[in-house]
Amino acid sequence: MEGPKLFLKMIATCFTLIALPLIVDAKVVIDSVTTETKFIKQEDITIELPEFVIQDISSEIKIFFRDKEHPLLVDNNYEVTFLINNKPETIMFKEGVGILTHKFSATTQIEIKYGDYLFQSALAPIPLWLSILPPLAAIILALVFKEVITSLFLGIFLGGAILGVYTEGLKGIFTGLFSVIDTYVIKSLNDWGHLSVIIFSMLIGAVVAVISKNGGMQGVVDHISKIAKDARSGQFSTWVLGVVIFFDDYANTLVVGNTMRPITDKLRISREKLSYIVDSTAAPIAAIAFVTTWIGFELGYIESSIQAIGIDENAYSVFIKSLSYSFYPVFTLVFILMLIYQGKDYGPMLKAEVRARTTGQVSKNTRADIGNGNSDETSEANFNVAEQNEEISNLQPAPGVVARWYNAVIPIAVIIVGTMVGLYYTGLQEVKWPEEAVGFQRRLSMIIGASDSYFALLWASTSGLLAAIFLTLSQRIMTLPATIKAVMNGFKTMLQAIMILILAWSLAIVTKDMHTADFITNTMLSGGLSPILLPALTFVLAAMISFSTGSSWGAMAILYPLMLPACWQVCQTSGLEQEGTMMIFYNVVSCVLAGSVLGDHCSPISDTTILSSLATSCDHVDHVRTQLPYALTVGIVSLLFGTIPGAIGVSPWITFPAGLLILYFIVYFIGEKVKEPIV
Repeated sequence: MEGPKLFLKMIATCFTLIALPLIVDAKVVIDSVTTETKFIKQEDITIELPEFVIQDISSEIKIFFRDKEHPLLVDNNYEVTFLINNKPETIMFKEGVGILTHKFSATTQIEIKYGDYLFQSALAPIPLWLSILPPLAAIILALVFKEVITSLFLGIFLGGAILGVYTEGLKGIFTGLFSVIDTYVIKSLNDWGHLSVIIFSMLIGAVVAVISKNGGMQGVVDHISKIAKDARSGQFSTWVLGVVIFFDDYANTLVVGNTMRPITDKLRISREKLSYIVDSTAAPIAAIAFVTTWIGFELGYIESSIQAIGIDENAYSVFIKSLSYSFYPVFTLVFILMLIYQGKDYGPMLKAEVRARTTGQVSKNTRADIGNGNSDETSEANFNVAEQNEEISNLQPAPGVVARWYNAVIPIAVIIVGTMVGLYYTGLQEVKWPEEAVGFQRRLSMIIGASDSYFALLWASTSGLLAAIFLTLSQRIMTLPATIKAVMNGFKTMLQAIMILILAWSLAIVTKDMHTADFITNTMLSGGLSPILLPALTFVLAAMISFSTGSSWGAMAILYPLMLPACWQVCQTSGLEQEGTMMIFYNVVSCVLAGSVLGDHCSPISDTTILSSLATSCDHVDHVRTQLPYALTVGIVSLLFGTIPGAIGVSPWITFPAGLLILYFIVYFIGEKVKEPIV
């Protein structure tokens, strides 16, 4: 018996020798936890849960130590390991505050434990797919109501109601309604950049109104119209005037259309062709010029998106770089010149031009009241004649004013030069030069990239307005009260656009809170969408929304907050390098704008399309019917030979010439010569 006992004692001794270190270590751990636990009490810590959580999206839970120098923090070098749903996670603390990122999926329970300390709570995650409903509702309602402001408002309300119901139950519907104003609109206005955009836009509107009333705009028109001697030079004069009045599409359409109509009628240019040139120079040049009523809104949309993404680049720099992919606006402006230079047209426009040249009948409907609000055709065009006549009145010179071109050129030059100087000055203060020498082009690019575009635009627009007022008063063109009234009318013309912008910013905040971009990104990735296809998809989607709503600004308001963050995430998730990601990003920025302008040109309910019909006294249906083939031609060429090749990395030095060459051959081979009239 002694043998087995001795054997068992030997096994026990060996086991003890082997296990003793583990037991000691375990004791140390237990003692350590016990020792640490005595430093923490239930009241030492406060847990702050997020107001709402989105399913499968990381949310932040804040852990506060009442004592920022609690012994537990000090002893552990401000790193404490908690059990989160029974899984250890180390949290860094700074100033007594630690951030826990937690993803709520199927498990809605959150349990935070440390020793004897225990925190438990249950949250109801909002399904991620619901995040697409607010912007989708805004799009669908815009199609139904043909009105953007109501659609954006209801989209924001739907987002607020969804968040409210998941956090407060049914009463969240009412809090969601009020949150449109007290949360989202206030948040959108509580931003220095947003307020700068609003003020800049109002100032530009005021400048346009003053230089219209003091005869400056009319003076520019009178000088340019002198070169119109035949049908070709008449069309070219209209194009030049449309490019010169680049700062506002409404002013462009109304001024150029009303001014050139008597001249083009005399030269037997059809009202349809005049309408097309007026309409197709207005939005494209206003969309891509550096200082326009559009630029503030474009910068506002871009700024919100790059802030959400976290790109270290200012909005103006992004806009400038995106011009390398703005194919549709540029192609449209050059396409008009091709038609004029070759003296050719095709489709319904050809028939209209042949009719005007051969018979002198510049409009299919010969009644003089077409387009002035007195015909059945006009009422069918779905626009408010009184409202449009008020627009025309605001842009007409004051009675008895002598038109002087410099009254418009000087304020506009002040704005342009002031913007450039402001960008250079603010950029020079902030730019960080590399150690190696840099060339002039890169130096200038770095300065503009580091500049504060909002300061520059505000300084320049204020200076331009003061210059316009000074010129008006110093020449006694108008009295001070009349001048200030023109300024106020200019402010008023921007009100609707500003309302759209504010609601668009608010909807962007909703989509950011609900992580709509994550849903779109996941959907795109699950469908295997390549980042290369994103610009083309954006271009087509923007054109469809703009066509259906009749508003290029409405399409931009809906798509910029959605597509820019989604584009960034898709590119990053797909493993693209920074250079490739930014190339796609700039392309998408331009495609939202370009597609919106295309849809606007094709839409019979577009404001600028209607204004073009009105200003040129062209039958609205005829204008849409003759412009549509040209707009679609340029749109398709822009997509196939510009946007898609640009997305795969083809240089703009190739895509722009290639696309323009294709357009030239289309006019050359498909178009037919329109003979000059014998006058």
